[in-house]
Amino acid sequence: MDNLRKPSIWLGALVGGLLTMTLMSLLFLADMLAGLPFIPFDVFDFVSRQLPGPLLTFGIDTMVEMIIAFDMGETSAAAKTAEQLMGLGAFLLLGVVVIALLFGALNRSKSSPRSLYPGLMLGLALGAVMMMISAQVNLTATANEYVQLIWVLLAFQLWAVAANWIYNILAHSDAKTKIDEETGETIAVEALDRRQFMVRIGGASAVLTVIGAGLGALVGGQPGEGKVVDELPSGAADGNLPNINDNMQPAPGTRPEYTPLDDHYRIDISSRPPVIDSNEWRLEVTGLVDNPVSLSLQELYDKFDRVDRFITLSCISNRIGGTLISTTKWSGFLVKDFLELVQPQEEAVALKITGADNFDEYVMLDLIRSDERIMFAYEWDDQPLKQKHGFPLRIYLPDRYGMKQPKWIKSIEFVDAWAEGYWVRRGWSVDAIVNTTSVVDAVATDAILKDNDDYIVPVGGIAYSGAKMISRVEVSVNGGEWEEAQLRQPLSELTWVIWRYDWRFQEGEYSFEVRAYDGDGKLQSLERRGTRPDGATGVHSRKESMPTLADLENPPAAETEAES
Repeated sequence: MDNLRKPSIWLGALVGGLLTMTLMSLLFLADMLAGLPFIPFDVFDFVSRQLPGPLLTFGIDTMVEMIIAFDMGETSAAAKTAEQLMGLGAFLLLGVVVIALLFGALNRSKSSPRSLYPGLMLGLALGAVMMMISAQVNLTATANEYVQLIWVLLAFQLWAVAANWIYNILAHSDAKTKIDEETGETIAVEALDRRQFMVRIGGASAVLTVIGAGLGALVGGQPGEGKVVDELPSGAADGNLPNINDNMQPAPGTRPEYTPLDDHYRIDISSRPPVIDSNEWRLEVTGLVDNPVSLSLQELYDKFDRVDRFITLSCISNRIGGTLISTTKWSGFLVKDFLELVQPQEEAVALKITGADNFDEYVMLDLIRSDERIMFAYEWDDQPLKQKHGFPLRIYLPDRYGMKQPKWIKSIEFVDAWAEGYWVRRGWSVDAIVNTTSVVDAVATDAILKDNDDYIVPVGGIAYSGAKMISRVEVSVNGGEWEEAQLRQPLSELTWVIWRYDWRFQEGEYSFEVRAYDGDGKLQSLERRGTRPDGATGVHSRKESMPTLADLENPPAAETEAES
């Protein structure tokens, strides 16, 4: 007979953690190798979309504040990494809790002590739930749907049965006895050492986890980026910007006037961007139109005249002075020309645009007809949109924050009434008009210039007002008079403006503030206001300690030699 010593739920939690880490690594490997669902991100995305708008916004704000406070790098990239880590952590916690509950249930069970049936049923039930969640939100799986279903069910059954098996071993780990059939005597059997067994389980789990995650990363490249499927060949921008002959040079330390493509900010609603095959993708146009069409990407190239525009895009969640703003060259075609093809009916009032990530937004037809600059874009920086930036198609609406501008567009429905889009339903701005803002990027104390008997400290940054342009930028030092800064010619009427202010050096600590006026001469809002719901406003400033005059006049010998 066996002497049972039932393992606690805390031991079950430990087992759950070890097995769930192994499960995640195998799911990741299958994702990278065979295009199968990565369930941890699917669960996180599903839960995120069920949260009330204020709670979701609170989470986003808290994450951004931590990124800024701990200087974790560019906000959008750090936020996406943090989001993915939260998804992994939440799934690990889920696994810990479920297996702990399984141990608790088995401790109370009166079924056969050696049965694996409870684990089998748990894995089947949980796998079915996970597959239903994945079917709603997954954007990256490319395998056959039946293969996905079988794989997810199998993976979760193996996970749960393994936990059940470990429970059975642990429950019978004490000294056992048996009856000798020949003599009828009771014989003691050597006990299994629980601690030694758990060490073995932990070692096996660690090995499998490392192998799965390592191979997945090796095969799939950058974790979390998904797999690119049949994007068109990429080109490269020639680098000749429209204002190349402008003599005003940005102050050293000012952010690049033209954002490198891989540095362009990205904010989206999913842990990973959708995987779209350009050979299969079609833009489906339905609703109140005389000419409903289904267009391939090549047909979009062929049917419409190409337009190129330099554009600055900003996120409504961008703090004053934040990094969620970028400038690049957009290429595509005018939405006005698109309307001529599909012929909206008289009852049509708006376009409902839906992306492959199920993000949706409504654009009024009156707005499109009144602003010919509205465009669909299929290229950035003279190359097809990157997967993470909205491949194969996105829209641009001048003077609006990015929350109004869907990416990965898959369908357009012409409807007879406006409705709230994805972020509007969650309590953000209805119109999302860009607020005029200005930023001090740099006080270049390491690039001080000699000017006769004085020294000049270059100060610089950006000013942006959506499509309203910038007419004037002013700088104040330590609360003094506002002085006009120099403006560099913008790349277009739709981009930010680089400004520069040469300040005459003085020793001490100084605070530099900046404010801007839009193209109509209207001063930006000076009121300090947070991002929700209409975007941040307020005056940006930067404090800087100046070197001493003696340091400027007598630089270190090494610096003097380098200059000579």
